[in-house]
Amino acid sequence: MAHYKAADSKREQFRRYLEKSGVLDTLTKVLVALYEEPEKPTSALDFLKHHLGAATPENPEIELLRLELAEMKEKYEATVEENKKLKAKLVRYEPPQEEKRAE
Repeated sequence: MAHYKAADSKREQFRRYLEKSGVLDTLTKVLVALYEEPEKPTSALDFLKHHLGAATPENPEIELLRLELAEMKEKYEATVEENKKLKAKLVRYEPPQEEKRAE
């Protein structure tokens, strides 16, 4: 009997957790939307995934954009580093702004 109450208690805790985090509301809304759909989709699971924002199979174009973004980030970092080096070099060869005004 004690084992049954422990399992029941865990279920109740889990239910409260789902309720607090908004999972129950979200699931209810999606299921109601599926219920109210005039033409039921061929795959209810795909409908749920789509409406819950679950990851769909990657679009090849998205993957290409991710790769391009990674390349651009690398180029950006290299450009920033080069800019720092060139500024440091420039400081060695150009007098400070205050000395230029004095001339």
